[in-house]
Amino acid sequence: MPRPTPAQLVYGSCTVICSTLAMLLLSQTSSGIGIAVIALAALGLGLLVAMTVPLPRPRTVARSEPASTAPSEIRFPVQRETVAAAAAEPVREPTAP
Repeated sequence: MPRPTPAQLVYGSCTVICSTLAMLLLSQTSSGIGIAVIALAALGLGLLVAMTVPLPRPRTVARSEPASTAPSEIRFPVQRETVAAAAAEPVREPTAP
C-alpha cells in the first residue's frame, strides 16, 4: 500500500476536525457514547476523504534523440495539383502492327 501524500493527510485531518465539530454542535449530545459514535463517524469520513484524493501521476520524461542518430533523409511536404477527370484526354495506346 502506498504511503499517503501530504495532501491526503491534510484533507483527511481537516475533514475529521470539521465533521466532528459540526456533528457535535448539531446533535448537542453530552453523553460519552454519543461523543464516541460521532468521533468514530468523523474518523471514518476522514479516512474516506483521504483515500479518495487523487494520487499524483508518475511523470513521463520525454526522450530526446542525440544529433548523431538523426534520420538519414529529410522529407518535405509536396503540393499536388488536382486534375479534373473530364478535362483529361483519354489515353491512346499505339496499335499493334
